[in-house]
Amino acid sequence: MLLTAELLLNYQRCDRRAFLEAYGDRAYKAPPSDFLLKLRQDSALHQQQVLSTQTWQRPQYPEHNWVAAAEATVELMRQGVDQIYQGVLLVESSGVSLLSKPSLLIKQAGLSDFGDWLYAPADIRLSKRPKLEYKVISAFHVQLLAEIQGAWPESAWLVLREKGRYAVDLWQSLPQMQSILAALTEMIQQQQEPEVFIARNRCSLCPWFQHCYEIAQSQQHLSLLPGVTPSRYPALQQLELTTVAALAKTDPTRLEHLPGFSNDAAIRLVQQAQAVHQNQAIARMIQAATNRQLLANLPTASVELYFDIEAEPGLNLAYLHGVLVVDRQAGSQTFYPLMAEQPDGERLVWQQFLELVQRYPTAPIFHFCAYEVQTVERLARLYHTPYSLVKPLLTRFFDLHLWVTETAALPIESYTLKLIARWLGFEWRDADANGAQSIYWYSQWLQTGDRAFLEAILRYNEDDCRATYHVKEWLTSFIHTRQLKVVNVP
Repeated sequence: MLLTAELLLNYQRCDRRAFLEAYGDRAYKAPPSDFLLKLRQDSALHQQQVLSTQTWQRPQYPEHNWVAAAEATVELMRQGVDQIYQGVLLVESSGVSLLSKPSLLIKQAGLSDFGDWLYAPADIRLSKRPKLEYKVISAFHVQLLAEIQGAWPESAWLVLREKGRYAVDLWQSLPQMQSILAALTEMIQQQQEPEVFIARNRCSLCPWFQHCYEIAQSQQHLSLLPGVTPSRYPALQQLELTTVAALAKTDPTRLEHLPGFSNDAAIRLVQQAQAVHQNQAIARMIQAATNRQLLANLPTASVELYFDIEAEPGLNLAYLHGVLVVDRQAGSQTFYPLMAEQPDGERLVWQQFLELVQRYPTAPIFHFCAYEVQTVERLARLYHTPYSLVKPLLTRFFDLHLWVTETAALPIESYTLKLIARWLGFEWRDADANGAQSIYWYSQWLQTGDRAFLEAILRYNEDDCRATYHVKEWLTSFIHTRQLKVVNVP
């Protein structure tokens, strides 16, 4: 049985993914998305940039012949090569073959079976943060190296994007790794298939997502209910609350003392189950005074702006400010796509955005989630925009994601703009378009100059703005009609 560092990494992210990689039917595994291919390309470029300033040797071996690869790596270690790129470490342990491929093996002073030197691992990672899962893999490299060279390395590093070399605390990471590795080994040896659990933030890039999602849908699995998290689910199982119908009938006081819950969280989860079970929007159980405040503060104005940003996190770049101007008096809707066709155009489109919103100085600006406001604040700092301009601008923003989630429980699986707007009947012209796809399109535009990629981004961004408008119109109506449904909470 072969256990690899890649399998160990997948297990930390999702035990079911590791199981499927070992035993799953490959017919259910989707090919990598455009965005995932872009991430791999970015990772390869980061590796090239790191390695371009260093000297190293690479073991030569037939592709996928791991025994030959490990022997070639050991031979370079025996020769005392300063740095080994893409070496392969292979160790047999209790009938299990353990395999890892650190980015670099770096020669250090010390005694080993090879002489007065030994090797320590370094992994080149695209991440800007030293994630726990990466530290565990570093510890895995270290354990295999100790077996191969007869000495424990005292160091291991992550080479992070923008942050450079990070030293891993092996005293902390080794015990963590050994515990996780033992659990993975048991699961693989016993062929214990983990229960499906959909966690969209973790599942979105997984090639097995659609396969697991179809299983979850067929089971009406509780993880499809917003608010059911991996930490809360075991507590619900203990109470035998494993269906939406059962949860919808539950008194929230049964939940409020469970791990991961509070009184408010319990109420919200039960209301969410009721909305899904009844297939209708339900007014959140909030105080009447709060409801009156909502009614007073969500504006409907003669001119309203709907705002959505497209950005490339890898470049720390906001490349498109999309603004839909809705003039209720004139009965018009005008979309303004403020696009930086090259990264150095960010400052210009920021100025264009400021000029546009100042043209309508009293118009409320509606957006979905906090990112737009955070980006406005960042760009204002970056380009030294006078605070006298920024302060009044920030008071005009209204986050419709916050308003929807505080006002209503909807019969949907996640409170994303796309799922909310689609539930309301809105459709995107490009059905599969999303933020990750937009990032890919922008990278392709920069590489190829094909304006079809720009046009796809603009189409998607405009639809996002129009979807935000659609949600706001529904929300305004819902708030006004729900006055009769307000529950006074002591």
